[in-house]
Amino acid sequence: MAQTTNDIKNGSVLNLDGQLWTVTKFQHVKPGKGPAFVRTTIKNVLSGKIVDKTFNAGMKMEFETVDNRDLQYSYEDGDNFVFMDMTTYDQIYISKSLVGDQAKFLLEGTNCLVSFHDGTALSVELPASVILTITHTEPGLQGNRSNAGTKPATVETGAEIQVPLFINEGDKVKVNTTDGSYLGRENG
Repeated sequence: MAQTTNDIKNGSVLNLDGQLWTVTKFQHVKPGKGPAFVRTTIKNVLSGKIVDKTFNAGMKMEFETVDNRDLQYSYEDGDNFVFMDMTTYDQIYISKSLVGDQAKFLLEGTNCLVSFHDGTALSVELPASVILTITHTEPGLQGNRSNAGTKPATVETGAEIQVPLFINEGDKVKVNTTDGSYLGRENG
């Protein structure tokens, strides 16, 4: 079935001149005068380059089928991360470059959403946040519950984040995997 720009939605994968692009934002615009159009922000699946592109409404497009699978991170092997498909127990090797900066929050046993096209991994999406244990930080100031200051802390994956002054080594904290921000302390 032929698809057009009217079928674009977030997560759609478009084939533009032989390159795959994922739609990250879109807006259908119908101006008072002139033809309708679709304004999009698209991300190149391989290079990660982000561009804004406008298409005429109703224009024929080539959409690609993408297979999204829930995989669990197992371990690091050279230039790859090894994930396990929890339904087939297949081990899948994915290049570290595909995971990118988020790798510093990748902990063994983390479930990730991996997108595939024709058997090739396109992207790896970590959960929005992860729970990590603080492995090193300077001693905190007891009783300081204010947001007045932060200090650097190293988490079990080796990443350094900023935490409130009252956080101590051994504490479990919730971390945003997109920007590495501290989201709160976890009990237990």
